[in-house]
Amino acid sequence: MFESLTDRLSHSLRSITGKARLTEENIQETMREVRMALLEADVALPVVKEFVESVKQRAVGQDVMKSLSPGQAFLKIVQAELEAVMGTANEGLNLATTPPAVIMMAGLQGAGKTTTVAKLARLLKERDKKKVTVVSADVYRPAAIKQLETLAGEVGVDFFASDIEQKPVAIVQAALAHARIKFSDVLIVDTAGRLAVDEAMMAEIAELHAAVKPVETLFVVDAMTGQDAANTARAFGEALPLTGVVLTKVDADTRGGAALSVRSITGKPIKFLGVGEKTTALDPFHPDRLASRILGMGDMLSLIEEVEQKVDKEKAAKLARKVKKGKKFDLEDFRDQLQQMNNMGGMAGMLDKLPGMGNMAQMAQQNIDMKMFARMEVMINSMTPKERRNPELIQGGRKRRITQGSGTQVQDLNRLLKQHKQMQKMMKKMKGGGMEKMMRGLGGMMPPGGPGGGFPTR
Repeated sequence: MFESLTDRLSHSLRSITGKARLTEENIQETMREVRMALLEADVALPVVKEFVESVKQRAVGQDVMKSLSPGQAFLKIVQAELEAVMGTANEGLNLATTPPAVIMMAGLQGAGKTTTVAKLARLLKERDKKKVTVVSADVYRPAAIKQLETLAGEVGVDFFASDIEQKPVAIVQAALAHARIKFSDVLIVDTAGRLAVDEAMMAEIAELHAAVKPVETLFVVDAMTGQDAANTARAFGEALPLTGVVLTKVDADTRGGAALSVRSITGKPIKFLGVGEKTTALDPFHPDRLASRILGMGDMLSLIEEVEQKVDKEKAAKLARKVKKGKKFDLEDFRDQLQQMNNMGGMAGMLDKLPGMGNMAQMAQQNIDMKMFARMEVMINSMTPKERRNPELIQGGRKRRITQGSGTQVQDLNRLLKQHKQMQKMMKKMKGGGMEKMMRGLGGMMPPGGPGGGFPTR
């Protein structure tokens, strides 16, 4: 996420953070590079100008010149200004109203509104323990209603069926009555994609908004459109009273122009980031954490929250008890570990949030065959329960049967068994506790060249 911006900014700031003394000249030089980095990241020009000016004014002031480590003080100023540009603090949803609270989604075609409805419904259900109903008022795209029904089933929320013959206002009013009967806390309304220049469609969504009076009107926009995302959000904001923005496809955006421009141009806060295709891939937007990641300092708070929410605590506790008693770490345990890592966005997703590991995450993404983790799981699923508990049984004919059943090669299976054995050794060292033992085990597992060296490359 935002790799090219992180690289450019880190390179620009590296030259100044080690300086014992800051002068107007070296601040000027660094800010010129920062300005270029932001423009290349497709950040809107007015935002860049304001950001550079604010940093300059604060950097030349007393707080940096008298600091014991002026370089570090300068970096803190850049971080604080990045946060200010993006909105200083996380702004959640305002659902303080008589249930059901209506959330309306608006945006262009193809921005990912329907998927975002399902992601948000899941987040509200699992994190906030809300009862959620979803409805589609998109009567123009034939598959839209069916798509939302499928996604609602997947995330386990109530779906109100609609029909393309109905008027959007009639659909949402009926859905509202249904949500009241069901005692739903939240009703999320998916609307048709439309262009800000399409007057008839904009009039329709304005009418829909007036009829249902949503407490939140979120504009869903593709982050990869850069500063155009901010301009489109502003155009929609002039027609609709938007309360916030959801940036989608952020995981594929290497530049970061939208995240840095939206707040300044629209005056509306970014409330969520779509960071993948799965229905769990929606993160509340924290400007301070994102600023930290952009400057290569990681995001430990989000990583901790992710562990809290996505790691199966029961399985983790069961494995801990098993290891403590000195029982064998088998292939079923190994499969559980692969699934847990996958739930947290895989190895690259985890590395990206660790301080100073952003480049390592990129290397992992480029060099590790990410599909290998899925293949490992398929291979373990192709084994009998007895083989999973006793991997030493897997020889000759059994290997052929497992690889044929999983559509893999014998060398893939050999690699899996070798990595399981390394993990098993590490678990043995952890028997009886002790962080030193665990770290030694990790060290033994890490091949030459650091993390990922032992995994298959493309």
